[in-house]
Amino acid sequence: MRGLGLRAMRFARVRAVTTLLSLRGVTKAYRGDAAPFALEVPEFDLMPGEALALAGPSGSGKSTLLMMLALAAPPDAGDFTFAGEDIARLWQAGRRDALAGLRAGRIGVVPQTGGLLPYLTVAGNIALTQRIAGCEDAARVRMLAEELGIAAQLRKRPAELSVGQRQRVAIARALAHRPALVLADEPTASVHPELADAVLALLKRECAAAGAALLVATHDPERAAHAGYPVLACTTHAPGADGIARSVFARPA
Repeated sequence: MRGLGLRAMRFARVRAVTTLLSLRGVTKAYRGDAAPFALEVPEFDLMPGEALALAGPSGSGKSTLLMMLALAAPPDAGDFTFAGEDIARLWQAGRRDALAGLRAGRIGVVPQTGGLLPYLTVAGNIALTQRIAGCEDAARVRMLAEELGIAAQLRKRPAELSVGQRQRVAIARALAHRPALVLADEPTASVHPELADAVLALLKRECAAAGAALLVATHDPERAAHAGYPVLACTTHAPGADGIARSVFARPA
């Protein structure tokens, strides 16, 4: 029995070291489209290099959860660790400087609409995360551009690009500073269905090559599953006696 206990302790220590992101009993209240909502994550772990889709209908709290995971909004309750840091405690202590440092250095974000700065060239947009993180690397900018098929566009402005090209620039920007985690908010929402499959495959491939974990929010879990993403599903519950509707995100059993 003692041997079993020691092995369990060693397994727990190894898991604590290898888990990039861990949530336990996390909740976040917010105002939904029609009624107050409470977002709940009973238990969730994300390992380094793992890719996962976050699925749910519009208004279910996917973007709110991504904001929390991007360290841009605090949880109301629960345990939240990222890259070995106690995120809930940092929020409680008002350590916005530490949170900003983690966000700049360890997290890459692909917004729904690309979010490119119109006055910067493609190269300047890709390098922006490097500048913020203090790790400028022109060779990596070019390498990512070549990998994503946009090397010929590096001197152009976003207005000169197609929708698909702008999305590729956003992906390159999210990976340029070598983040541990990439968060993509509905990256296929504004592209043609045929291009949507390519974007999902591209994100997965590039994050795997970079060793980054990937979490993609989507309203189309079937498309994500077809692209090889395990799905973190959302179950919505109508308002109860307290008038609050709930969205619960959990991995399928």
